[in-house]
Amino acid sequence: MDASAARIEAFRAVVRDEPDDSVARFGLAQALLAAARHAEAADEFAAAIRLAPRYTAAYRGLGRALEAAGRPDEAIPIYEAGIAIACETGDLQTGQEMEVFLKRLRG
Repeated sequence: MDASAARIEAFRAVVRDEPDDSVARFGLAQALLAAARHAEAADEFAAAIRLAPRYTAAYRGLGRALEAAGRPDEAIPIYEAGIAIACETGDLQTGQEMEVFLKRLRG
């Protein structure tokens, strides 16, 4: 098993034990995204958002996963929602990153 697969499995084990842990789901999603498993990553980022609706980094990750999966039209409203939450929570860096991604998508 390579390092990427081992990392994914380690996060999966945590998620199995703690299915309501948004941070574990985010970590799993990041590992899946790094392994180019975009659809699976999108599912896990979405799960993190369901568990923690103000988790701005999960919105950023979901948008990135959707883009990488060839679903840019779905990424746009995710970035918009994430930017709004980032403004509310004061997470300026994550909000600015999503603004850049959104601008690029809109051309």
